Amino acid sequence: MSNVIKVFVAGHRGMVGSAIVRQLEGRPDVVLLTRSSTELDLRNQAQVMAFFEEHRPDQVYLAAAKVGGILANRNYPADFLYDNLLIEANVIEAARQTGTARLLFMASSCVYPTQAEQPIAEEALLTGPLDPNTEPYAIAKIAGLKLCESYERQYGIVHATDFRCVVPSNVYGPGDNYHPDNSHVVAALLRRCHIAKVQQQPVLTIWGSGKPAREFLHVDDLALACVKVMQADRSEYDTCTTPRRRYLNAGAGTDLPIATLAQAIAKVVGYAGKFEFDLSKPDGTMRKLLDSTRLRSLGWSPELSFESGLRGMYEDYLARYGASDKEFA
Repeated sequence: MSNVIKVFVAGHRGMVGSAIVRQLEGRPDVVLLTRSSTELDLRNQAQVMAFFEEHRPDQVYLAAAKVGGILANRNYPADFLYDNLLIEANVIEAARQTGTARLLFMASSCVYPTQAEQPIAEEALLTGPLDPNTEPYAIAKIAGLKLCESYERQYGIVHATDFRCVVPSNVYGPGDNYHPDNSHVVAALLRRCHIAKVQQQPVLTIWGSGKPAREFLHVDDLALACVKVMQADRSEYDTCTTPRRRYLNAGAGTDLPIATLAQAIAKVVGYAGKFEFDLSKPDGTMRKLLDSTRLRSLGWSPELSFESGLRGMYEDYLARYGASDKEFA
């Protein structure tokens, strides 16, 4: 049993955390540790430290975060900054103090400047202004990246601290949040197309111009990337990173405009109506395509096609909410 490791997946009920659990559960060499937010408030330093002191996980996947789309970010900027700063600071510090051998922090592509050269390489971090719509959330995620980097620089040699980071593109898939106000673009459009189909709406209005392009990565492919990064030997990870750049991009490698995304979702859902665009609403950054060359050098690449991923996501949506979608009525 000496080769069995205890792995804490923080945020195991979220879309990314649950996908990581699916990758790890059933493995004979892994004992999974999970706690819901009601059982363990990651914003509470005393609770987090007590949990780590009791269980002393060997590895931590830090997938817990307060997340949402443009509307949620605009309505709750303080929450997005404060809650995420607390979560990452508490978990990372507790992991250091209790001797966690390896930690993976989950960032977001919004950490990169709006005018970054495409595709965006890891070196683009902190080279320009952020998207004002998501700036507080992005700053919190940048702080998490730099916290892992700083702990590595200060404690890495003496305490063998090995804190790694992944910067994913837009993630979609089963377990996503379909809330009408707080969801990301794929989940929001999928639910709205479904409701429009059921209600036989001839026209569906979409925020912005439909021209911004986004890169969409299925959550199961992201989970595979996270496990790949965590399992990589230290020497392998070091060849892909530097002491001042301890993170790797994870993207599908292609992007598409929001208008094209809407049509793809309508096809999967079976919505036959038309789309119109509300130009009074913000577009956000016009393009965010990540350069994932370094992560791919570790042997990872996405496996799911976008259409098959959307179909699986729609099946998940119907299984959770049913055709009438009374959850948010």
